[in-house]
Amino acid sequence: MADAAADPSGPAVPASEMSKLTVSETRQDSIAGPAAGGRSGPPAFSTVLADGRVESSGKHQNVLASSAVQSMPEFPVTGPIGPHLFQKLKLLGKGDVGRVYLVLLKGTTKVYAMKVLTKEEMIARNKVKRVLTEREILATAHHPFIVTMYASFQTKDRLYFIMEYCAGGEFFRVLQRQPNKRLPEDAVRFYAAEVLLALEYLHHMGFIYRDLKPENILMRADGHVALTDFDLSKQAHPVSPRVIKHQLSLLDRMRGALSRQRGSRGNLQDLEIVDSEPVLPYATNSFVGTEEYIAPEVIQGVGHTSDVDWWTFGILLYEMLTGTTPFKGSYQDETFNNIVTSAVRFDDALHLSPECKNLIKKLLKRDPTKRLGHENGASDIKRHPWFKKIDFTLIRNDKPAVTPKVRDPLDFSQYPPLKDEDLGDDVEPFDENSPANPFKNFNARRMDSRGSAGPNGAAEEKQQEEEEGK
Repeated sequence: MADAAADPSGPAVPASEMSKLTVSETRQDSIAGPAAGGRSGPPAFSTVLADGRVESSGKHQNVLASSAVQSMPEFPVTGPIGPHLFQKLKLLGKGDVGRVYLVLLKGTTKVYAMKVLTKEEMIARNKVKRVLTEREILATAHHPFIVTMYASFQTKDRLYFIMEYCAGGEFFRVLQRQPNKRLPEDAVRFYAAEVLLALEYLHHMGFIYRDLKPENILMRADGHVALTDFDLSKQAHPVSPRVIKHQLSLLDRMRGALSRQRGSRGNLQDLEIVDSEPVLPYATNSFVGTEEYIAPEVIQGVGHTSDVDWWTFGILLYEMLTGTTPFKGSYQDETFNNIVTSAVRFDDALHLSPECKNLIKKLLKRDPTKRLGHENGASDIKRHPWFKKIDFTLIRNDKPAVTPKVRDPLDFSQYPPLKDEDLGDDVEPFDENSPANPFKNFNARRMDSRGSAGPNGAAEEKQQEEEEGK
């Protein structure tokens, strides 16, 4: 998060300045942009964990992210981090296990979004692994279209994420304010390109996003967007072909339970679905997502890979262009049936280009092996004629299609008014490294542009450089 008068996302960084942002990319392949004759991609950033270990995203250096890397504004806290350092200004959102606040770092002009989760609820709902996965993604991802996390810490009863504040609010609300709740095709192309780059980066990190929808896209004050909410993301592990019995009965029970519920945009809880045929390498079998965005292979329970993100990307394009989703039914079972059996249709009155409709149809192939993106990931999608006008290497510097009406960095008018019963801050001391604490690996802090992260930042940087030089 930048100072109150600065761009919260930070400007794009020239290749010549990359060495100032990281301590570990000097022995990697060139990360200069095309103009410098090098590869375009994310540098190797580092995060210092609570126990002093350095967690680096350098292993993803070979990823062609195709966009300039944002500069990382400094997080000026060098000592222990706790909720007492922050002043709550506004409740931005709340869910069943936590809340998100706009907070001010006391003694500064820096504002952040602080996500607060209750440990008891996370444990009771079997979401410990989820929150640790989200922490891993946020701590190691450094990309202009993924929300920036500056620190994660915990108290006896709660977990905290300190993240950048995106003053433009949820992209869903941006769409709701547009005429007929949709954007012109050129505007959709711009935002689709930014989301595509973020998904590409996540896939190369080894994660499936699994929850793409307008509610999980935030708009910064300058109009650019960033993905957020990675609690449904999952690291894909290689699996061997297997056949599990009783799949149909399990699906029947699931559909029976869901058929009595009206459709909604809320997330479905995890329901383990089994394989009826061999699955692709790096697959997962959890039944999660938002019903109107769920891919057919998830409903059918045949295992899914990162191809599910290309399906949801196609649904997102359709919703941005039309104001609705293509397979929405009155009830969940009707929506699921439409996803598995119905063809995507377009309203001729919208006058969508042939290239646009062609792209969506290719993304919404029910067979994931025939879906655009299956062979070469985002590269296949970026080469589609519909994206011909987009320069993916420079899009971070392009003028966004929509500029939110944000007066200043403390403006929260783009967020809905919410009443909050402040539960106070938990400051009771406890041993976070206790073997009994399931969140003992949760704490992390992002290195600032000087490579420091707390009082021992310089020493940690020197130690890492010595290890890399061996």
